[in-house]
Amino acid sequence: MNKLDVSPPSLTVSPASFSDLQPVRRLIVLVPESEADSALTARKIWELANALESRVQFLGLSKDAEHEPGVRRQLVTLSAMVGDDNIFVDSKIEFGNDWLSVVKSEWREGDVIVCFAEQRSGLARKPLNQILESNLNATIYMMAGIHQQEDRLHLSWMFNAMAWAGSIGIILGFLWLQSKLTQIPTDWAHTTLLYISLFVEVGSIWAWNNLFDKYTEK
Repeated sequence: MNKLDVSPPSLTVSPASFSDLQPVRRLIVLVPESEADSALTARKIWELANALESRVQFLGLSKDAEHEPGVRRQLVTLSAMVGDDNIFVDSKIEFGNDWLSVVKSEWREGDVIVCFAEQRSGLARKPLNQILESNLNATIYMMAGIHQQEDRLHLSWMFNAMAWAGSIGIILGFLWLQSKLTQIPTDWAHTTLLYISLFVEVGSIWAWNNLFDKYTEK
């Protein structure tokens, strides 16, 4: 298997990188359901298709009708960005969850398959490239780094949720404590402890959110 590392800063793959490859019949690109960096993906596919002097077949797999529009949108976008006078582009969408069956029905001798490092398949959610390698005698290119920004956004959202949940928990906890302080009969003790609890509450919220600052930066 060949791996194309498209993670920054290695964004440029020149045709010279594939000088040892021979022209192939067709480049079959397995487009994932999750959103990818379309511009970066299209550029890598275009460079590889030019180097291999092949036409491109974008193949999408949607698990149900609800997800079909998103997959189809990616197919249309990538097709428009990759196709030109020298590269013939076609696209096709299938329904189901089994990439292996879809690829087996589509692949022909002389085709090269392109998949993404983040793609998983099967009940065990194994990397798609490993499944294809085990079952097909085909050349497979794996593109890595395309979904890194999306993963960071998901991670940032998760840490934001944790920060908010913790802050709300701290506020509720101190509200309960302050309600108990109001039951103290001595006025000066009640007032002093109430002010102390307010300072501790603010400090606790600040400290808690500060733990997540580096993870939630945009």
